[in-house]
Amino acid sequence: MKTQIFSAAVCAAALAATAGSAQAETEVSIYSGIQGAAGSTLKGDYPSGGSYDRDVAWDGRSGEMPPYYGIRGTWWQSERLGFGAEFTHSKVYLDGSDKSALGFDGFQLSDGLNVLTANAMVRFPDQAPGVTPYFGGGIGVTLPHVDAEVGSSDTFGYQFGGPAVRLTAGASYDVTETVALFGEYQFTASWNDLDLDNGGSAKTQINTNAVNLGVALKF
Repeated sequence: MKTQIFSAAVCAAALAATAGSAQAETEVSIYSGIQGAAGSTLKGDYPSGGSYDRDVAWDGRSGEMPPYYGIRGTWWQSERLGFGAEFTHSKVYLDGSDKSALGFDGFQLSDGLNVLTANAMVRFPDQAPGVTPYFGGGIGVTLPHVDAEVGSSDTFGYQFGGPAVRLTAGASYDVTETVALFGEYQFTASWNDLDLDNGGSAKTQINTNAVNLGVALKF
């Protein structure tokens, strides 16, 4: 399933990149970085009965396996305007004190919160030699891998989480005509409505913040 999600992201990026005329510039970007998540409210029903509702903290742990990464495909229709698709393998872990307070043995989306969006991008070439600032946003969905243990219930697998939005701002530097390095800030918000094993549920909005470094290939 994880392979299928990644393949879908790559295909979406490739389709976006090839959708235009032969004269259009296409760009494929790959990045990693430091990703965290703001606190939010986690609520739902326990599999054994009863409900919970608590403001919780999330850990990003972007440096741990599996790593945080993303891939973005952009079709530049003109010098400044582009459209495309983006997949980000972000992740969150429920803070230990909140996990204990709620009675969970574990709750994490560590094989990915997995945000997939369709994007619109704007860039500003030649602001300095080889430097191109850009910003953009997107709307899409989350495809989280839910790993939750509470009582005798053990949830482990990919689900459809819900809607998501993305905002990005950064700048790239042209190393050659076809290769650029970039740094950026990225924000995502997602609204996740999850199923737990044996009839339980979990709902939460997750806002992530990331500083990314990556390489872009232009065609």
